[in-house]
Amino acid sequence: MKKYCYGFVLIVSVAINIFLSINLYGGRVQYSEKKLMLQDVDLGWSKKAAAEAEAIAAMPCSGHGRAFVDSLISEGGQLICECYDCYSGNDCSVYSPVGCTVDAKSGDPIFMEPFWMQNAENSAVVISGWHRLGYWYDHGDTMSIELERHIRKLHSVVGNAVTEGRYVVFGIGAMQLLSAAIYALASENASSPSNVLATIPYYPMFEHQTVFFNGKAFNFEGDTKTWQSKNDTDGKDVIEFVTSPNNPDGALTEPVLKGKTIYDHAYYWPHYTPIPSPSDQEVMIFSMSKFTGHAGTRFGWAVIKDKSVYDKFLQYIQFADLGISKDTQLRVLKLLKVVLEGDGKSLFQYGYEKMSDRWEKLIPIFSNSKRFSLQKRQPSHCNFFNQTRLPTPAYAWVKCERPEDLDCGAILAAGNIIGSPGSNFRDKDRYTRLNILMSEDDFELLLQRLTELVSLENNSIQTM
Repeated sequence: MKKYCYGFVLIVSVAINIFLSINLYGGRVQYSEKKLMLQDVDLGWSKKAAAEAEAIAAMPCSGHGRAFVDSLISEGGQLICECYDCYSGNDCSVYSPVGCTVDAKSGDPIFMEPFWMQNAENSAVVISGWHRLGYWYDHGDTMSIELERHIRKLHSVVGNAVTEGRYVVFGIGAMQLLSAAIYALASENASSPSNVLATIPYYPMFEHQTVFFNGKAFNFEGDTKTWQSKNDTDGKDVIEFVTSPNNPDGALTEPVLKGKTIYDHAYYWPHYTPIPSPSDQEVMIFSMSKFTGHAGTRFGWAVIKDKSVYDKFLQYIQFADLGISKDTQLRVLKLLKVVLEGDGKSLFQYGYEKMSDRWEKLIPIFSNSKRFSLQKRQPSHCNFFNQTRLPTPAYAWVKCERPEDLDCGAILAAGNIIGSPGSNFRDKDRYTRLNILMSEDDFELLLQRLTELVSLENNSIQTM
């Protein structure tokens, strides 16, 4: 008798689960084997949030700015647009070009904004007030299994990193992971700390962050080539930052020293550089910032070969902040699904065409100048696009060629262009980095200011 009762209970249980799956929250939700299919779902609690997001996204801001759900609100209760350079007013309708300075110092990747506006429906995320309140996922970890699966698939499609048999760790942007990498690779012998180095010109946060944390197990020793000329590497523990493509000049780079390496691959994507082969290094770090343009989302990941290094990464992340925001992981998962739609090329095609167009507009300006020059770019084969092409770096690495022009940043500033000086990258101030990932408005202003500077080459430009 008990056997029949158990059988009846089992049948009822299965039936209830099927019923709930079909009628979740009053709508009709159907599941296929691989994909959740929504048909005629009756929206309830999400209506207000969706309407608010749609209404604000539709604000025109005169075509020269953007409004966001968390933008400032005026005294009259109106949302204030956030305007591009030279535009102002609550709706960005006031244009003031005279004396207006273009800010090309930061690395904000606003150029990707139109792509995401074109994919607004598929990339939108509505998060319930009770979404994942706890610290852990159901499998007992702080990292989403589904997100990790999509990251591995992404690298397989792009062909820029080997992930099979490797470990993946999430972090709050590449910045946190760079610090975690130093912690994981540093010498355990306190009497002989690791020597941390990078090759000039290098991303300044390598130095700033390493010095700031001031660990007993490591010291920042500066430039690889200078250090190598004064030291014998035998018997010394060395950790080298290798940024490839490099920030600021976009060159594909290799390590100088024979030691442990941390590969910063923030720009190793097809819209910035040809992808000749998958990277297969001990520690490789990527982020959403320059890949999809979502710098403000603050999400990155490391791909790691060694289990002991992976364990130390995890330890660092857990001690630092007990994992990465579940809301952030959900948004990143949604974005990656868009990136991987179809053949997985649409975002990269958009980004490459946009960056290629910008370089094609920059080159003629500098070709007409004997005072200013750009970094050299060499073509190479890109496996992703299956073609030989030039790199299209995120930054213009500008050099002032006249012997007397020792401060290139000041000369550009006199022409209403603010860049990042070469000394920030431990190079000479004869160099200045200009961001070309900005909005279309700001990029057109940059072109205008550069054209004005070049046209004045035969005149003396007074610097402050």
